Amino acid sequence: LNCGIFFQGTSAEQDNRFSNKHKKLLKQLKFAECLDKKVDMTKVNLEVIKPWITHQVTEILGFEDDVVIEFIFNQLEEKHPDAKMMQINLTGFLNGKNAREFMKDLWPLLLSAQENIAGIPSAFLEQKKEEIRLRQLEQEKLASLKKGDEDRKEKDRAQSPSPRRRSPVKRDRKRSLSRSPRPRHSPAPAASSPPSMSTKALDPEPDTSGGLPEPVIQEASSTRLEWSVIKV
Repeated sequence: LNCGIFFQGTSAEQDNRFSNKHKKLLKQLKFAECLDKKVDMTKVNLEVIKPWITHQVTEILGFEDDVVIEFIFNQLEEKHPDAKMMQINLTGFLNGKNAREFMKDLWPLLLSAQENIAGIPSAFLEQKKEEIRLRQLEQEKLASLKKGDEDRKEKDRAQSPSPRRRSPVKRDRKRSLSRSPRPRHSPAPAASSPPSMSTKALDPEPDTSGGLPEPVIQEASSTRLEWSVIKV
Protein backbone atom coordinates (compact mmCIF):
# COMPACT_ATOMS: atom_id res chain seq x y z
CA LEU A 1 0.00 0.00 0.00
CA ASN A 2 1.23 3.40 -0.86
CA CYS A 3 0.74 5.68 2.05
CA GLY A 4 1.04 9.40 1.93
CA ILE A 5 1.25 11.90 4.69
CA PHE A 6 -0.87 14.95 4.31
CA PHE A 7 -0.62 18.05 6.42
CA GLN A 8 -3.61 20.17 6.91
CA GLY A 9 -3.54 23.76 8.12
CA THR A 10 -4.67 27.32 7.44
CA SER A 11 -2.98 30.21 5.70
CA ALA A 12 -2.56 33.69 7.11
CA GLU A 13 -5.60 34.86 5.17
CA GLN A 14 -7.71 31.98 6.54
CA ASP A 15 -6.59 32.39 10.14
CA ASN A 16 -8.78 34.81 12.03
CA ARG A 17 -5.90 35.71 14.30
CA PHE A 18 -3.95 37.27 11.44
CA SER A 19 -6.97 39.01 9.97
CA ASN A 20 -7.91 40.43 13.32
CA LYS A 21 -4.36 41.67 13.87
CA HIS A 22 -4.36 43.28 10.43
CA LYS A 23 -7.65 45.02 11.11
CA LYS A 24 -6.36 46.17 14.49
CA LEU A 25 -3.22 47.71 12.93
CA LEU A 26 -5.31 49.42 10.27
CA LYS A 27 -7.27 51.13 13.03
CA GLN A 28 -4.26 51.98 15.17
CA LEU A 29 -1.83 53.25 12.52
CA LYS A 30 -2.14 56.53 10.69
CA PHE A 31 -1.96 56.49 6.92
CA ALA A 32 -1.56 59.27 4.41
CA GLU A 33 -4.58 60.01 2.22
CA CYS A 34 -2.62 59.31 -0.97
CA LEU A 35 -2.34 55.63 0.03
CA ASP A 36 -6.02 55.14 -0.80
CA LYS A 37 -5.21 55.49 -4.52
CA LYS A 38 -4.15 52.48 -6.53
CA VAL A 39 -0.98 52.29 -8.59
CA ASP A 40 -0.45 50.24 -11.74
CA MET A 41 3.20 49.20 -11.52
CA THR A 42 3.23 48.13 -15.18
CA LYS A 43 3.20 51.85 -16.03
CA VAL A 44 5.98 52.73 -13.58
CA ASN A 45 9.69 52.65 -14.36
CA LEU A 46 10.77 51.03 -11.10
CA GLU A 47 14.48 51.06 -11.98
CA VAL A 48 14.44 54.86 -11.90
CA ILE A 49 12.83 54.90 -8.42
CA LYS A 50 15.02 52.20 -6.85
CA PRO A 51 17.98 54.56 -6.18
CA TRP A 52 15.62 56.94 -4.37
CA ILE A 53 14.26 54.09 -2.21
CA THR A 54 17.79 52.95 -1.35
CA HIS A 55 18.80 56.46 -0.36
CA GLN A 56 15.73 57.05 1.82
CA VAL A 57 16.03 53.74 3.70
CA THR A 58 19.76 54.37 4.28
CA GLU A 59 18.98 57.84 5.66
CA ILE A 60 16.38 56.40 8.07
CA LEU A 61 18.45 53.46 9.35
CA GLY A 62 21.85 55.18 9.22
CA PHE A 63 23.31 52.37 7.11
CA GLU A 64 22.44 50.50 3.90
CA ASP A 65 20.35 47.44 4.77
CA ASP A 66 20.00 45.20 1.71
CA VAL A 67 17.35 43.02 3.38
CA VAL A 68 14.93 45.87 3.99
CA ILE A 69 15.60 47.41 0.58
CA GLU A 70 14.97 44.12 -1.26
CA PHE A 71 11.85 43.58 0.83
CA ILE A 72 10.45 46.87 -0.48
CA PHE A 73 11.42 46.05 -4.06
CA ASN A 74 9.65 42.68 -3.88
CA GLN A 75 6.40 44.26 -2.68
CA LEU A 76 6.51 46.73 -5.58
CA GLU A 77 6.84 43.89 -8.10
CA GLU A 78 3.11 43.26 -7.83
CA LYS A 79 0.86 44.88 -10.38
CA HIS A 80 -1.30 46.62 -7.76
CA PRO A 81 0.59 46.70 -4.46
CA ASP A 82 -1.32 47.42 -1.25
CA ALA A 83 0.12 50.69 0.10
CA LYS A 84 -1.30 50.35 3.62
CA MET A 85 -0.13 46.76 3.92
CA MET A 86 3.35 47.88 2.86
CA GLN A 87 3.37 50.46 5.65
CA ILE A 88 2.32 47.82 8.19
CA ASN A 89 5.08 45.47 6.99
CA LEU A 90 7.71 48.22 7.18
CA THR A 91 6.71 49.31 10.69
CA GLY A 92 8.73 46.46 12.23
CA PHE A 93 11.88 47.64 10.40
CA LEU A 94 11.56 51.41 10.34
CA ASN A 95 9.19 51.98 13.33
CA GLY A 96 5.72 53.48 12.93
CA LYS A 97 6.66 57.12 12.32
CA ASN A 98 9.42 56.46 9.79
CA ALA A 99 7.33 53.89 7.91
CA ARG A 100 4.47 56.42 7.63
CA GLU A 101 6.77 59.19 6.38
CA PHE A 102 8.45 56.83 3.91
CA MET A 103 5.19 55.72 2.35
CA LYS A 104 3.91 59.30 2.34
CA ASP A 105 6.87 60.28 0.11
CA LEU A 106 7.01 57.10 -2.00
CA TRP A 107 3.37 56.77 -3.05
CA PRO A 108 3.02 60.20 -4.74
CA LEU A 109 6.09 59.37 -6.84
CA LEU A 110 4.47 56.14 -8.02
CA LEU A 111 1.19 57.91 -8.78
CA SER A 112 3.03 60.56 -10.79
CA ALA A 113 5.15 58.00 -12.64
CA GLN A 114 2.14 56.04 -13.91
CA GLU A 115 0.76 59.25 -15.45
CA ASN A 116 3.89 59.92 -17.53
CA ILE A 117 4.72 58.12 -20.74
CA ALA A 118 8.27 57.25 -19.64
CA GLY A 119 7.06 56.02 -16.25
CA ILE A 120 9.27 58.60 -14.49
CA PRO A 121 7.91 60.83 -11.70
CA SER A 122 7.47 64.47 -12.65
CA ALA A 123 9.53 65.51 -9.63
CA PHE A 124 12.51 63.56 -11.01
CA LEU A 125 12.10 65.20 -14.42
CA GLU A 126 11.96 68.69 -12.90
CA GLN A 127 14.98 67.92 -10.75
CA LYS A 128 16.92 66.79 -13.83
CA LYS A 129 15.94 69.94 -15.71
CA GLU A 130 17.12 72.07 -12.80
CA GLU A 131 20.45 70.25 -12.70
CA ILE A 132 20.94 70.84 -16.43
CA ARG A 133 20.00 74.52 -16.05
CA LEU A 134 22.44 75.03 -13.17
CA ARG A 135 25.18 73.25 -15.10
CA GLN A 136 24.62 75.50 -18.11
CA LEU A 137 24.66 78.60 -15.90
CA GLU A 138 27.94 77.47 -14.37
CA GLN A 139 29.47 76.89 -17.79
CA GLU A 140 28.27 80.30 -19.02
CA LYS A 141 29.68 81.94 -15.89
CA LEU A 142 33.07 80.30 -16.41
CA ALA A 143 33.07 81.31 -20.08
CA SER A 144 32.17 84.91 -19.16
CA LEU A 145 34.97 85.09 -16.57
CA LYS A 146 37.44 83.69 -19.06
CA LYS A 147 36.39 86.18 -21.74
CA GLY A 148 36.60 89.04 -19.23
CA ASP A 149 40.16 88.06 -18.31
CA GLU A 150 41.16 87.90 -21.97
CA ASP A 151 39.61 91.32 -22.68
CA ARG A 152 41.36 92.82 -19.64
CA LYS A 153 44.72 91.44 -20.73
CA GLU A 154 44.18 92.74 -24.27
CA LYS A 155 43.26 96.19 -22.91
CA ASP A 156 46.32 96.31 -20.66
CA ARG A 157 48.52 95.23 -23.55
CA ALA A 158 47.11 98.03 -25.74
CA GLN A 159 47.56 100.70 -23.06
CA SER A 160 51.09 99.74 -22.06
CA PRO A 161 53.77 101.75 -23.98
CA SER A 162 55.65 99.73 -26.51
CA PRO A 163 59.41 99.52 -25.93
CA ARG A 164 61.45 101.96 -28.05
CA ARG A 165 63.26 100.23 -30.84
CA ARG A 166 66.60 101.62 -31.89
CA SER A 167 67.07 102.53 -35.49
CA PRO A 168 68.97 99.87 -37.42
CA VAL A 169 71.24 102.57 -38.89
CA LYS A 170 72.26 103.78 -35.45
CA ARG A 171 72.66 100.23 -34.22
CA ASP A 172 74.92 99.35 -37.17
CA ARG A 173 76.91 102.55 -36.72
CA LYS A 174 77.42 101.82 -33.05
CA ARG A 175 78.40 98.28 -33.86
CA SER A 176 80.95 99.44 -36.50
CA LEU A 177 82.41 101.97 -34.09
CA SER A 178 82.77 99.37 -31.42
CA ARG A 179 84.51 97.01 -33.83
CA SER A 180 86.93 99.61 -35.38
CA PRO A 181 90.37 99.65 -33.72
CA ARG A 182 91.19 102.60 -31.60
CA PRO A 183 93.87 104.89 -33.10
CA ARG A 184 97.18 104.73 -31.37
CA HIS A 185 98.66 108.08 -30.38
CA SER A 186 102.33 108.28 -31.41
CA PRO A 187 104.48 110.65 -29.41
CA ALA A 188 104.90 114.00 -31.10
CA PRO A 189 108.41 114.52 -32.51
CA ALA A 190 110.49 116.92 -30.55
CA ALA A 191 110.74 120.28 -32.23
CA SER A 192 114.21 120.98 -33.55
CA SER A 193 115.70 123.94 -31.94
CA PRO A 194 117.17 126.52 -34.29
CA PRO A 195 120.88 126.77 -34.29
CA SER A 196 122.15 128.88 -31.57
CA MET A 197 123.49 132.18 -32.65
CA SER A 198 126.29 133.72 -30.93
CA THR A 199 125.66 137.20 -29.76
CA LYS A 200 129.04 137.98 -31.00
CA ALA A 201 128.12 136.91 -34.52
CA LEU A 202 124.96 139.03 -34.43
CA ASP A 203 126.71 142.02 -33.01
CA PRO A 204 130.20 142.22 -34.51
CA GLU A 205 132.60 144.25 -32.65
CA PRO A 206 133.24 147.62 -34.30
CA ASP A 207 136.60 148.22 -35.85
CA THR A 208 138.52 150.57 -33.66
CA SER A 209 141.11 151.18 -36.32
CA GLY A 210 139.24 154.24 -37.43
CA GLY A 211 138.24 152.97 -40.83
CA LEU A 212 134.76 152.54 -42.21
CA PRO A 213 132.65 149.85 -40.71
CA GLU A 214 132.65 146.73 -42.64
CA PRO A 215 129.29 145.83 -44.10
CA VAL A 216 127.79 142.56 -42.92
CA ILE A 217 126.04 140.37 -45.43
CA GLN A 218 123.68 137.64 -44.17
CA GLU A 219 123.22 134.62 -46.33
CA ALA A 220 120.50 132.11 -45.57
CA SER A 221 120.38 128.62 -46.84
CA SER A 222 117.64 125.99 -46.60
CA THR A 223 119.53 123.87 -44.12
CA ARG A 224 121.38 126.29 -41.88
CA LEU A 225 122.27 129.91 -41.38
CA GLU A 226 125.73 131.07 -42.10
CA TRP A 227 127.19 134.33 -41.20
CA SER A 228 130.15 135.69 -43.09
CA VAL A 229 131.94 138.94 -42.93
CA ILE A 230 132.99 140.44 -46.18
CA LYS A 231 135.49 143.14 -46.12
CA VAL A 232 134.98 145.93 -48.54
